[in-house]
Amino acid sequence: MLGSGGREHALAWKLAQSRFIAEEGGTLYACPGNPGIDEYAELVEFDVGDHAAVGDFCAANGVDFVVVGPEQPLVDGLADTLREQGIAVFGPSKAAAQLEGSKGFTKDLCDRAGIPTAGYVRTTSLDDANAALDRFAPPYVLKADGLAAGKGVVIADSRGEAEAALAEMFGGAFGPESLGAGAEVVIEEFMEGEEASYFAITDGATIVPFGGAQDHKRVGDGDTGPNTGGMGAYSPAPILSAQVRGEAIQRIIGPTVRAMADAGTPYVGVLYAGLMLTSEGPKLVEYNCRFGDPECQVLMMRLESDLGEYLYACATNSLSSLPPPKFSDDTALTVVMAANGYPATPAKGGVIKGIEIAEATGAKVFHAGTARRGGKLVANSGRVLDVTAMGRGVAEAQRRAYAAVDAIEFPSGFCRRDIGWRELARRNA
Repeated sequence: MLGSGGREHALAWKLAQSRFIAEEGGTLYACPGNPGIDEYAELVEFDVGDHAAVGDFCAANGVDFVVVGPEQPLVDGLADTLREQGIAVFGPSKAAAQLEGSKGFTKDLCDRAGIPTAGYVRTTSLDDANAALDRFAPPYVLKADGLAAGKGVVIADSRGEAEAALAEMFGGAFGPESLGAGAEVVIEEFMEGEEASYFAITDGATIVPFGGAQDHKRVGDGDTGPNTGGMGAYSPAPILSAQVRGEAIQRIIGPTVRAMADAGTPYVGVLYAGLMLTSEGPKLVEYNCRFGDPECQVLMMRLESDLGEYLYACATNSLSSLPPPKFSDDTALTVVMAANGYPATPAKGGVIKGIEIAEATGAKVFHAGTARRGGKLVANSGRVLDVTAMGRGVAEAQRRAYAAVDAIEFPSGFCRRDIGWRELARRNA
């Protein structure tokens, strides 16, 4: 398994329970992993960006199945390299990963396939982008085309704010032009509604729903402050009713998978659809070609089936042979503990204590950005820990998650104190 964040810790935790590892004597390697993943996998180190190095390690160690956690290796084409060597991979090809790697590509596909989404314009220069603003009313939705670590979206309330944001985007504020971000900007109409995340896994033909969640993107309580990679999530999200889930598969995910197959670039892996729940039904906000983070953490907590079997079936075009996966009816809720300064410049090096005490409450603490230095566990990134608990509904899961949070000593960190607030507000209305 490739990756080092909270998403990958959750995947490693669940993969270690798979019959492939627990019963059949398989070995789970993780590169580069983190101090939490170390409990479930043998950590190895090589340059994931060097595709030959990944392939060489697999060949030398008899690795026949690779799970790619983050998006960058997929967009770079790592899955193609490994498949050429006869190695099964959970994750899309470079061509299929454009669904996340290029927002413009995805918008064009939606246009051709009649998939409900926001109206848009693709622009490749600052002058064209400023002129295209005339076609939209505020608030303006501006998206850097390429990968931007979940932060390449700006919602500008005024024309002046929009023009300033466009200047930053074309100036490379969201990534070097070599990666796509900053080289092209998509301008979209603003969609009214509430956002939720819905997941499906596919082998390119069969599509299997794989749960839903609701993320909390803003850094501050009440969804205030700048966007982040995610400050918490819960699953299931009651707002994703059976009708909404059905429409998402029939009108959005299904047509996407068929369009990719028809183009000769079948999509293999997890398809993470960010949905806007509008008065006209669910519409696609954007796709991601990997599990969400922190949505993955709550999905893995609820998953009762063998994760390894489902991911391997996707990679070997045999997903239709498996029954639908089983998820607990209970709610899982995760609270992200971040380093002070995040999402700007996080304060690294802060000492963390009390994880064992937190987990003694029944919660699970996934490491998102930690390191061991001098025998101490310290913060090593912006998002540091994902404290996750189960309960019979959002309120109980929230109470248990924050009880675990309060057991952790992390003086140089912070968290939101209202994860799940929208659902609780609906319940109390």
